[in-house]
Amino acid sequence: MKLLTFKTGQQYKLGIRTDKGVLDVASAAKQFGAQVPSSIHEVIEQGTPAINALQALEEQALSANLSSCWLNEADLQLGPCVTNPGKIICVGLNYRKHAEETNLPVPEYPILFNKFNNTLSGNKEDVFLPRASQKVDYEAELVIVIGKKAKYVLKEEALNYVFGYCNVNDLSARDLQLRTPQWLLGKTCDGFSPLGPYLVTADEVGNPNDLTIKSIVNGEVRQESNTSDMIFYCDEIVSYISQHFTLSPGDIILTGTPEGVVMGYPPERQIYLKDGDVVTIEIEKLGALTNRLVAEQ
Repeated sequence: MKLLTFKTGQQYKLGIRTDKGVLDVASAAKQFGAQVPSSIHEVIEQGTPAINALQALEEQALSANLSSCWLNEADLQLGPCVTNPGKIICVGLNYRKHAEETNLPVPEYPILFNKFNNTLSGNKEDVFLPRASQKVDYEAELVIVIGKKAKYVLKEEALNYVFGYCNVNDLSARDLQLRTPQWLLGKTCDGFSPLGPYLVTADEVGNPNDLTIKSIVNGEVRQESNTSDMIFYCDEIVSYISQHFTLSPGDIILTGTPEGVVMGYPPERQIYLKDGDVVTIEIEKLGALTNRLVAEQ
């Protein structure tokens, strides 16, 4: 199932992306008197029972053929597909070829850092280039969305704690990131984690470490790889983190980026993102996430 959020006024509403269009969950639930989750976080927290209830609602709406329940995705202002994660955890240098292009050693353990909720933005939302940076870079990444409380989880069982997956552009202000040994400043500018467009349930994705992954800037493919090039696979990441602190439903984990980022080019070929650039992140089975970069006034 492909879930999304869309904005009406100041609120995020829950939708299901289908071949027919986007099912407005609240509208359909009211129409059919169904008891279903009303937010993305309720779905994540309730897990399989929530998915089953939404699938039943979708079938009802398709059978009834009522146009009032269906929306055109192109007309919607999408929000981040997870609107309020408790934790945003990131894994650095997690692709072998990316470590090679940046001339950094392959890490012995996952390199962890974090972002905050101010970085979240949605598909087709403009992201502002911060005044303090001249070196904003793109990073296509697969996101793990946790679905169950996880503590001291074995690697063999780790994917059972995953609700689903989505795309993110882990935008990075390299000049700020590398100003000190701590990366946080260059990673946490407003809007620097466009997330979506869909949260796709784990059963629909299958093996998360066999997915093509791309970034495209102004129509030019800049990154093209496969999640199989990860140094630490998704099950290893979830297990490793859970040995140190508790993962909760709705937490998200950004799993690293492949080669092809601007920072990996020779200095004479480094052209960082500028006003008006359009970046698309595509991961197999997860759709395409597109954002325009805009100079902050």
